[in-house]
Amino acid sequence: MANSLAKKLLNRILRKARVRAIVHGTATRPRLSVTISNMHVSAQLIDDDAGKTLAAATTVGKKLSGTTTEKCATVGADIAKKAKKIKVTTVVFDRNGRQYAGRLQALADAARKEGLEF
Repeated sequence: MANSLAKKLLNRILRKARVRAIVHGTATRPRLSVTISNMHVSAQLIDDDAGKTLAAATTVGKKLSGTTTEKCATVGADIAKKAKKIKVTTVVFDRNGRQYAGRLQALADAARKEGLEF
């Protein structure tokens, strides 16, 4: 059992590295990096040229109720609103080695609904 879990983690790390070799954020088109755990969701807008986080949204420290999918949608809408404030309309989507389905898709759809393009 432990061996299969280690293999699963290794495969995710390899997928993440493969995506990060291609995806690169700039000041005009930052990278939208999404991290989803069992309890919390985080999203950041990152300028890789300067090495700075431009905006971030998370569920950590907030009293949100509902499923993780609903929390993802809330974070997606929140990061899109923060992107509007800093005058960012387009981003490069970094899914961190995750499959584009379920919770990740809910976050992306909510961000698109608020006007963020990727």
